Amino acid sequence: MSRASEHENDSKLSVTYYEESGAGIAKVVVHLTAVEISLDVDADRDGTVEKNNPHKGSWKWGPNGHGAIVLVNCDSERSYWKEPDNEDDHISKVSDLKDMSLMVLRTRGPAKLPEGYKLTMHISQEDAKTVRVFHSFTKDYPLVLSREVLSQEVPYLGGEGELNFYVEGLRFPDKDFDGLVTINLSLLEPICDGIPETPIFTDKVVFRVAPWIMTPNTLPPVEVFVCSTRDNYQFLKGMNNFVSKCGQKLKICYEYMNRGDRWMQDELEFGYIDSPHQCFPVVLDSPRDGGLQGFSYEELLGPDFGYVTRVARNNDVSSLDSFGNLEVSPPVTVNGKEYPLGRIIIGVAFPTGRNMTEVVQEFLWAQKVQKPIALFSDWLSVGHVDEFMTFVPAPDRKGFRLLLASPDAAYKLFKGLQNDGHGDAKLFDGLKDEKPVTVDEILHDETLRSENNYVQSCIDWNRDVLKRELGLDEDDIIDLPILFKDEQEARRAAAYYPDMVNMIVLGKNLGIPKPFGPRVNGRCALEAEMCSLMEALGLKCTFIDDFASYHKMMGEVHCGSNVRRKPFDFKWWNVEF
Repeated sequence: MSRASEHENDSKLSVTYYEESGAGIAKVVVHLTAVEISLDVDADRDGTVEKNNPHKGSWKWGPNGHGAIVLVNCDSERSYWKEPDNEDDHISKVSDLKDMSLMVLRTRGPAKLPEGYKLTMHISQEDAKTVRVFHSFTKDYPLVLSREVLSQEVPYLGGEGELNFYVEGLRFPDKDFDGLVTINLSLLEPICDGIPETPIFTDKVVFRVAPWIMTPNTLPPVEVFVCSTRDNYQFLKGMNNFVSKCGQKLKICYEYMNRGDRWMQDELEFGYIDSPHQCFPVVLDSPRDGGLQGFSYEELLGPDFGYVTRVARNNDVSSLDSFGNLEVSPPVTVNGKEYPLGRIIIGVAFPTGRNMTEVVQEFLWAQKVQKPIALFSDWLSVGHVDEFMTFVPAPDRKGFRLLLASPDAAYKLFKGLQNDGHGDAKLFDGLKDEKPVTVDEILHDETLRSENNYVQSCIDWNRDVLKRELGLDEDDIIDLPILFKDEQEARRAAAYYPDMVNMIVLGKNLGIPKPFGPRVNGRCALEAEMCSLMEALGLKCTFIDDFASYHKMMGEVHCGSNVRRKPFDFKWWNVEF
């Protein structure tokens, strides 16, 4: 062999043959065709599409993991005639590209491929239900891959070139979808007439669809939402004063939009989706569909604010499908297993009764990073977990406390008042259309005591589940003095006086239902006990009158409000499994 060309782009190789004597007898020039092809993504999750990452074709969880991420493009770039962008197969605005994941085709080789050879991008029929691919060949960003087009030839630029593609997520992980998607690129070789081309080289990349993530009470608030109705002026006034004092924004949904539906917590749940290049809030719309049915779509969906819902099969919807029955814990560690994004908490029936609809439960489980916990809530007339539990921030231990409603704590408090000579102190004193009840009367009511013994047994069952599933000790739990009563028609329980556990948490400020308990030395004994328990954690209590417009309708402050919060600093793809 003589020598290879010294010119980098020379595609010729000269070969000379010699006799043993050293005399040359022949010289051959070989024309070489070499093509370098790489389909690239942000496999190391740093926001940049690196070249030919060796791990781009697989997914691994954890801080040392790899694999690209794609967002469900469920916001709407249009403010009018809007619909989620993933329901439109066109890119209406260039700003929509930031909600997609960049994928780059890099090539290096001759000016053009040999006759008949071509590059083809392709996807499976199942994966095409999950993502679409657009390209940047022209300014209108035409589709390359979709449900209708599973394979399409893509240009070979010649020389050293790059082509940008944009991958759009269409659906969230669910029961029938684990979140992983594969996109392939093949170099096809022609065979002969009538015989399909044969792939002689294939590159592939793997994406995981980002999960929908809930935000616990311990994360900072961004916006507070409430409804305005004909009869809730007192509540609205109290909420406005509280929220303003906390330095937060109060968003009011007026009656033309809520149609008399005051239960803002029950209609929707705020969460978010995240990737190395983009993060935005996404509202999960519940299947309850009351008067607030259109609020999430019509008022919240917009640029960088996404929307997702689940429609119950056979219209099988109960009170347990309202999202007062959907909560999430702060981050916890359980038997060495870390849940850095907390765990979702739902209420269900054991073993039979009303239940959260299957499609919602399947969706929540499929998000994977906040593994759900099922509690028993069907003993309640409304049936929501927020009627007997919540979380508040704390400066020590695990960074939070679990608050539980406790009839036992209430009876202990009232018995102490009686022993101190305050048995004639009255609950509900001064409330319009409400008969006052003395501490002595409560303590002598055997039927009420029996009902609350049953309630306490239900809460204790849930207490054990929460301790086990969240890795809690008794010192992580605070019992709040709350009594319940039996709703005769449903034979299920509801709060006897305003349920103080059903609160709104804004940083270190708590908006708590005003309980109208017995007054001792000029102060409500229930408020005094609540303040004592919470102020020990550095938390400030504000009591909001919701008696007429919420409590009498079997709801409280939390039921009538909702809070959008900042996302976690922790990145979901760093969760270890």
